[in-house]
Amino acid sequence: MNPDLAKERQNATFDVDKLTYILDGGPEKTKRRREIESLVFNDPDFAEEDPNFLSRSERFDQAVRKSAQMVLKLREFGIADPEEIYHYKSMVTGHHPDALGLHYTMFVPTLLRLCDPQQKEKWLPLAKSMQAVGTYAQTELGHGTHLRGLETTATYDPATQEFVLNSPTVSSIKWWPGGLGKSANYAIVLAQLYTLGNCHGLHAFIVPVRDMDTHNPLPGVVVGDIGPKFGFNEVDNGFLKLENVRIPRENMLMKYSKVEPDGTYVKPPSDKLTYGTMVFVRSMIVRESSKALAKSCTIAIRYSAVRHQSEIRPGEPEPQILDYQTQQYKLFPLLATAYAFSFVGQYMTNTYQRINEEINRGNYSELPELHALSAGLKAFTTWEANSAIEVCRMSCGGHGYSRSSALPDIYVEFTPTCTYEGENTVMMLQTARYLVKSYRQAKEGQRLSGIVSYLNEPLDRRLQPQAVAARPLVVDINDLSSLVEVYKIRAAILVEMAAKSIQQELQRRKSQEDAWNNSAIDLVRASDAHCHYVVVKAFTEKLGDVGDTAVHAVLSALALLYTLHGITRNSGDFLQSGLLSVPQLLQISVRIKELMSQLRPNAVALVDAFDIHDKKLNSVLGRYDGNVYEKMFEWARRSPLNATEVHESFHKYLKPLRSKL
Repeated sequence: MNPDLAKERQNATFDVDKLTYILDGGPEKTKRRREIESLVFNDPDFAEEDPNFLSRSERFDQAVRKSAQMVLKLREFGIADPEEIYHYKSMVTGHHPDALGLHYTMFVPTLLRLCDPQQKEKWLPLAKSMQAVGTYAQTELGHGTHLRGLETTATYDPATQEFVLNSPTVSSIKWWPGGLGKSANYAIVLAQLYTLGNCHGLHAFIVPVRDMDTHNPLPGVVVGDIGPKFGFNEVDNGFLKLENVRIPRENMLMKYSKVEPDGTYVKPPSDKLTYGTMVFVRSMIVRESSKALAKSCTIAIRYSAVRHQSEIRPGEPEPQILDYQTQQYKLFPLLATAYAFSFVGQYMTNTYQRINEEINRGNYSELPELHALSAGLKAFTTWEANSAIEVCRMSCGGHGYSRSSALPDIYVEFTPTCTYEGENTVMMLQTARYLVKSYRQAKEGQRLSGIVSYLNEPLDRRLQPQAVAARPLVVDINDLSSLVEVYKIRAAILVEMAAKSIQQELQRRKSQEDAWNNSAIDLVRASDAHCHYVVVKAFTEKLGDVGDTAVHAVLSALALLYTLHGITRNSGDFLQSGLLSVPQLLQISVRIKELMSQLRPNAVALVDAFDIHDKKLNSVLGRYDGNVYEKMFEWARRSPLNATEVHESFHKYLKPLRSKL
């Protein structure tokens, strides 16, 4: 053990395991997660060559091999609980994507959500036995997040009781589905439904794309890999062009909407039910944001405790770079954010499960809130985590640029979350649409429930101290409940500003569409403030569940740091709204420095509590034992370029060059 890390752990003021239990949801869950990890890490069938030294084709081949092994192992060990499957898969893949990931995260869940009982009976056994290897084909070359703009068509033919699917334009070619390029033989295709001459919007269809025995593309199907990407080298993201492909009427997913044999269309109870899989995946992405950030913080903080650099006082030993205030200011707010996102991820998962149970009972009243919450939090957390991962990489200096640090891989594998399952700006605007609608309902006297209930409270009453005394509200910057209230009022003010902006545009005789577009900046700000309030509220409420005094103290410091740092980053909102004064902002800056000093002795213990195994972290810089330099040298020596003392390029190009000069 590196002596610096050993000393850091000795200085911790709390029991690391107790905090791990809180993050996992209880000691039994931690115990089971560790059991699952050991099943993977002690299994020789999952041994692999370092992907950093492989070609894309080799990485893809290795990933498919591991995915196939994983299916067999899950059955062998009888792992069936969705949470346990999730843990097992994440241990197998590390921070590289699963080659068959969409089969589990989108294909099977969509079958479960949108199949009627007869369809489930047919398709689920095929999917679970991997006879049907599936993907989810929604995005097209010309359209992604704007679902109404998708061009793929499914036209019902009553004469044969079949749907005829077509990609009518180049821009309608399906593009990006994971596993489609070489692995999948079925795709759930989102297409515009036409029947009896009418278009009924997007619906989901099960479309065979490859022969189940030969794996050759079926007639009318043009399918393949889209080529190298920024990351995701293990995944065969693909394209799909459909040319008069016929499928049986029963291949339309018909739990909520359907087409009768004569072509009659039966509409669903809610249009948003078609997008249930996307809402589910967005909920998962919120959790992934916390996990990617937890990994990055673990690497950066452990390395910052091991790395010694420069001098604070001339002639004295070089200090740990974690002792520099600037390094703490880079990393400690990100550590606090990782915890905040972990707890809001738990909140998002619980909310999804609760509302989904209501939907299954036929109650769709909370579906709009679920859609808005998942869209907004997906955007908010991925934007924050994406930029934070890069800060962690840069905080590791030059070594952070090496693939051995794992930070480049974490970044390139995480960054597409900002665009897939809904481009983030559009997601924020979707949340804003729900907020503005809720605001208008509140103004009309309707009582709102759920996370937007704060819009019921009159702003003039809440801001009365300012209006009467011409000064900001009395806010205790050390009291989290007081700060949650400030975040709530900020969100309410920005929602009102966005709604009034739209109203002003309409009064200028602008159309609804132009009024919306001309207010879009205000709308995104309102959504951002709403999501920020949700995260601060979730973090603060989580503290109420923490019984251990030492753990509560350190989590409270993190929650306060996250909340105050968020105010400094958005100080204009709080000043313009009259919620805080300039002197209070100066006090907050001083308090943030105090909190960083308070958290410094616990920094390493706080990342240890994430309990990320070295084999999952796969980072030379973030190793639990801190033996960074020895392992980095060993890693470099394994480079294929070092297989020979003299590379062939010397004899082919450099040596002949001498005779020509």
